Order: sequence, then structure tokens, then C-alpha cells
Amino acid sequence: MIDTTHIPGEPGSYLFLDESGTVIYVGKAKNLRKRVQSYFTKKGLDPKTAVLVDAIRSVDFIATKDETEALILENTLIKRHQPKYNIDLKDAKSYAFIHISGDPFPRIGIARKAGAEGRYFGPFVSARERDRLLAMMKKIFGLRSCRRLPKRACLRYHINTCPAPCIGEISEEAYAERVRQAEEVLKGRTKELIHELKAGMERLSHNCEYESAITIRETITALEHLAGRRMATRRYTSEGDVIQYRITGGEVFLLLFHQRNGTLLEKEEFRFDETPGFLSEFLVQYYSDHEVPGEVIIPETVDEAIAGYLATLRGKSVTITIPKQGAKRELLDLAAKNVDLTWFSGSERVKALRRALRLAADPEVIECFDISHLSGTAAVGGMVRFVSGKPDKRGYRRFSLKRAVGGDDPGSIREVVSRRYSRLVAEDGEMPDLIVIDGGKAQLSAAYAELKTLDLDIPVIALAKREEEIYLPKLPYPLPVPADDPASLLIQEIRDEAHRFAISYNRIKRRKKVIP
Repeated sequence: MIDTTHIPGEPGSYLFLDESGTVIYVGKAKNLRKRVQSYFTKKGLDPKTAVLVDAIRSVDFIATKDETEALILENTLIKRHQPKYNIDLKDAKSYAFIHISGDPFPRIGIARKAGAEGRYFGPFVSARERDRLLAMMKKIFGLRSCRRLPKRACLRYHINTCPAPCIGEISEEAYAERVRQAEEVLKGRTKELIHELKAGMERLSHNCEYESAITIRETITALEHLAGRRMATRRYTSEGDVIQYRITGGEVFLLLFHQRNGTLLEKEEFRFDETPGFLSEFLVQYYSDHEVPGEVIIPETVDEAIAGYLATLRGKSVTITIPKQGAKRELLDLAAKNVDLTWFSGSERVKALRRALRLAADPEVIECFDISHLSGTAAVGGMVRFVSGKPDKRGYRRFSLKRAVGGDDPGSIREVVSRRYSRLVAEDGEMPDLIVIDGGKAQLSAAYAELKTLDLDIPVIALAKREEEIYLPKLPYPLPVPADDPASLLIQEIRDEAHRFAISYNRIKRRKKVIP
């Protein structure tokens, strides 16, 4: 039986490996854990699947943002590994791009591979959305689709969907401007283009060039309609490596991804002791034995000489990118998510929390409280329960506040803590290993005082929202735990769930007051 406890309940792609470490099957899932578990728990498997399951010796995964990303990743991994049991998908066509050629009067069309000169946008998972977008680009901007410029105008010119560069009806400069605008839309910058066009329309109207202004207005209307649709495009299409890591307990947990077309592909895992300049040292050691890509995306600056060193190994320039926003930042964030899921999901994050709080044992059972009210009205409390770092929704509890005045968060915390644990004491129920309070020192002091009144010795902490600072009773300053440390990330996740749960109850209570 394969251990699936380390696999997250996230969307993504999973890889089954045999005893030699060869990838034998690649699949996608909305929930990775449930999908993988189904192979080993479902009865009555068909013969082909039964043979596959018998050959599986280990499972790997790459988490994605959503199911669309998982679909793209699955397709790419299948083509890269050619898994034995993906026979139905081996010869499947690649997801297509929209291609704008590099001609003097560029044509727009569909391309399966990004090989010829020009610009590529995609790939598109949905052929329907791709074709609809392509048709809109032709209609709005009048870009030609003919493979060769004809000697006379075609039907598209006569129905006003092509400016007929073939017969010189439009200059190369004017056509290039249309191409630029189309590329802005394909890059996802439709709103910026609309703003630009509106400014141009106002100038034309001011100069009494009403016919030209009307033409631009029609373009703006079409673009606004287009902006309302969700197109499955990809904004980032280069290739390179993405490196992300977490540091905890003096150790570095690092993942290196090879990415193509904005999709994270195979990952390599590294774990080593933290030392000064470890990232620079890692880059030198790793790429001295591996192929150097054209771009390396990392989360922080490294020694200035590293880029030159990598360029020497590669034989041409190498770009080291530290993105702050945009598509490359999204790649780095997705890599960070995979770091957490690989090493710090479930029990590993619980162990990190024990070390950070210096607890005697792992806090397997954690309960977190939050208060929600609207300007002091409809005040409620919410409590969530996490077991082994995962939500235990059967243990969630709601509290309609009875004693505390709305807006008195410390008093409200004291009330819900009293009600929760006085009942557990009376029923001889199981106490948590750790209590988390959403709030600052005032709320923490209220909870701690109530626990002392009940003669309970349960570790209790508070997480302040603004700086994600962790406070302990009787300590005037927060613990020196970085907000991106796995321990802090677990507490933030639990706090966020408590906040969501409390708000949902507050909304229910307010709706009941409104309904006659």
C-alpha cells in the first residue's frame, strides 16, 4: 500500500513511478489526495488499471493553481516522460497557440508548436475559447489570416474585416499599430488598451474628427465585451528554472523546477544546513553538473558574479530574475506553495510549530477562536479544530455571545473560551494541545486568564493580523518567527479558517434578523 498522507488535497498533476524510478503514469486531479487514494481503495478495477497499480512503487506530485493549470501540466508531463500507461494520450496533439507572424504585414493564426518567427500567445486549453478569441482579434483589429498576400483584395476586405494590405490600402506603420493593440489584448492588457483608446477618441472628438472617433468607439465596445470573458491564456512563455525554498530549524528546504510556457515541470528536492550565502553556493554547485538555462528565477539577490559564472558555463548570457510582481512572481509563489506541500504539509508543519513555540510535544490538536460582529451587533464567536495540521470540521463550534458586549473582543474571547473548556471539563472531554487566539495581547490575556480560572494548563498563543506576529502570555514582545516560516504559515492558515468560519456565522445571524 502506497503512503498517501504526504499528498495534499490541492489541484495538480500526479506521477506514478515503478521500482526503477521510471514514470509509468501521469494524471491530473482537482484533489490530488482523493484521486491518488482512489487507485488503492477502489474495488473492481479494470485489468489495465490493476496492472498499473501493481507496478506503482512511489508517487510524486506538482500542485497547481487550478484545474486548468493541472490539465496543461499533465499534457506537458506526458509528452516529456512518455509514460507506459498513458497510451491513449501519448499521441495527443499539443494545446495550440495563437501566433502572430514576423512578416512586414503579420498574419494571425493558430500554431501547434512555437517554432516559426513571430510572437506566440497561449497555449489554450479550450479550443472553443481559442477560436472565439482568434475570430475577435480578426474582427476588431482587422489582422490578415491569409498565408500569402494575394494580388487582389479578398472577400474579407469587402466586408470590412481586413484593411487589404495586399493592395496597399493600409501603410505598414498603421498596420503595425493594429498588431501592437492586438498583442496588448493577448497579453491580458485589455483594460490598459481601452483606457488608451478612450483618450484617443476624446482627442478626435475635440478635433471634430467624428467618423474616426466612432470607429474607435466601436473598437472599445468590442474590447469591453471581450474583457468580460475569461480566456484560458498564458502570459508567460519563456523557459528556464525556478528556485524556491524555506528555512526552518537551521535547515534549508529547497525545490528547483524546470519550467516551460509558465508551467512548472519536474522538480528536484534538496535539503541542507543553512549557511551564509547558501543560495549562491547552491547555484554554483548545481549548475556545474547540470545544463544551464537561459533564465533562473529566484526569490532573492545573490552574488553579482553568479550570472557571469553561469554565462561562462552556458556559452551565452544568462538572466537571473528576482520578480516582485507579474507572471514570473506567480511562478515563484506557486513554487513556494509546492515547497510547503512537499515538506511542510500536515505533520511536518506541526513539528515545525513545536520547535518554533518550544513545546514539549507536537501540537497534534489545535483549536483556534475568532470573534465576528458588525459595528458591535450580531456578535458571534467561531472555533475551528485542526488535527495533524489538517481541518477537522466535525470539531468546529459556533458561539452566539451571551454575556460580552458587542465590540468588546477581549470580553468576547473570554466568554467563548470559558464556555468551550468548562464544558470539556464537565464532560471529561479531550483537551487540545494548543489554543490559538485571533487577535493581539489584550485578547490573549483574556483567554489566558480564563484558562487559569478553569485550572487548565494548555499552551495558548495569539496571532496579530497586521504583521502576523505570534504572542505568548506574559511576553511583552512577539516571538522571532518570520511570517513565511512553516510554523507561522500553519498558524496563519488556522487563523484564516477561524476568521472565515466566524464571519459566515455572523452573516447567518444578521440574515435571520432581517427576515421577518
